[in-house]
Amino acid sequence: MVESATKKIFNFSAGPCVLPQEVLKQAQAEMLDWRGSGVSVMEMSHRSKEFIEIAETAERDFRELMDLPKTGYQVFFFQGGASMQFSAIPYNLLGGEKKFGQYLTTGAWSESAIKEAKKISSPVEIWPTSGGKFNTVAPSADWQISKEAAYFHYCDNETIHGVEFPQEFPFDLVPEGQPLICDMSSNFCSRPVSWDKYGVVYAGAQKNVGPAGVCISVIRDDLIGTHMRKDTPLLFDWKQFRDAPTKMHNTPACYPIYVAGLNLAYMKRIGGLPHLEAEAKRKSSLLYDFIDASSEYYSNPVDVKYRSRMNIPFRVKKDDKLEAKFLKEAQEHGLIELKGHRSVGGCRASIYNAMPYEGVEALVNFMKKFRDENQ
Repeated sequence: MVESATKKIFNFSAGPCVLPQEVLKQAQAEMLDWRGSGVSVMEMSHRSKEFIEIAETAERDFRELMDLPKTGYQVFFFQGGASMQFSAIPYNLLGGEKKFGQYLTTGAWSESAIKEAKKISSPVEIWPTSGGKFNTVAPSADWQISKEAAYFHYCDNETIHGVEFPQEFPFDLVPEGQPLICDMSSNFCSRPVSWDKYGVVYAGAQKNVGPAGVCISVIRDDLIGTHMRKDTPLLFDWKQFRDAPTKMHNTPACYPIYVAGLNLAYMKRIGGLPHLEAEAKRKSSLLYDFIDASSEYYSNPVDVKYRSRMNIPFRVKKDDKLEAKFLKEAQEHGLIELKGHRSVGGCRASIYNAMPYEGVEALVNFMKKFRDENQ
């Protein structure tokens, strides 16, 4: 939320997304001189003791916020976003006897992940889909699970289509000993994670954690360097980063790591995951309840069991012209970035951790007003 000269602005962007005002103000205050160092974080050497302190503090706060075990997992602040890990994962895990991964495709981002894997391997789809109409998850009885795959990959929350797994993934379906890999980009840091069930969890920071430029990746120790392909590109090589001083093989995205660190500390201060999870449920319920109560005018296409708490797509009477008017007037009311992804159209409200309840209330009130004036 931003206070402009005339009105409050609520940013519903799917990413880069809204950040807490307190975090932005702290970054603003430290912009020219980080805590008496005489330099901005943007000017610091990534090998300096000042930046190493920033990176180590960010990792420590992340581990505490997410209740990550002190041993057994490495935390990396990679560049390239989650999309780079779409390629890095098969390179790092397909160098052993098992030569393919299996992918549960539930939306555009898991679809992108398997497309990248196909460039260097022959992955299999656990649930074949067609037509790109992702609005549910098939019953697990229909999943075609391979015990021979090197890993099992899925996306916990599909940002574009608004499909999210309920509280926990059906872990019992993953073959014993097969690493579970998860893209958590758009619901990261919004609820607890059962770390002992995962081999790799990765997330682009620009949804719930910080600005674009960082992919937070949590990788189990035994998966680093043990099954890597010999042709793995240098910047995809997890072992190179693990073994580098302070896990920085090359220059990282220093300023995004710094801002992400500020936000991680902020999320701890306001109550951590219990608070963030409760707020996510409260905010999403407010919007879904209104949409369902106004089903003759607004609609959400997603199976109720798999509705996302973070990204809520909706249509306005399935009328493109009316939606264009809706988006224009919403912006005039300080409600910005509500246009749906270009691949699906319609509207979409992304209500990440930093979106205040007040912002969702403002959206619902506008939707009521627009409906009443445009029957």
